[in-house]
Amino acid sequence: MFRHPAQDLDPVDAALLQRLQDDCKASLSRLGDEVGLSAPAVMKRLRKLEAAGFVRGYHALLEGRALGLDITAFVGLTINFPKNIEEFARILEDLDEVQECHHVTGKHSLLLKVRARNTAALEDLISRLQRIDAVQGTETNIVLSTRKESSKLPLGHLAPKAIAETPAGTVTRDLH
Repeated sequence: MFRHPAQDLDPVDAALLQRLQDDCKASLSRLGDEVGLSAPAVMKRLRKLEAAGFVRGYHALLEGRALGLDITAFVGLTINFPKNIEEFARILEDLDEVQECHHVTGKHSLLLKVRARNTAALEDLISRLQRIDAVQGTETNIVLSTRKESSKLPLGHLAPKAIAETPAGTVTRDLH
């Protein structure tokens, strides 16, 4: 029977992961206070979580519009599948405007989330995508407004009874 790696996480690990999603700049001491561990013990657990692949990195979340990237769009691509999907993925690495690439079911083979300065820059990106041999067609949806955008993963399933978030945003542990 397959055992999912997340099943090995204890409530403290789950709480640390949640807190990192809330504020990855929190000090080890502060994290320790919130989960009941010393700073060195927090560091040891974080290294273990990183080594196990639960933490991929620590990043600043930048505001695209404030940085002159006014256009967000989703581009559906139909490609010569499956023989060209790996080649296409390598090409995408060089396209900074592409934030995400997902292999999807439905009308398209791939769905891209892209950011561009303006519609002219978006048109240029789409033209570059269409010139790739593997691409048979594109369909673009421009985002008018964003109601929710998050990089946080829902973690309540990891230890739902052991971890609770208080209104102040601190993590408490159920000691019963």
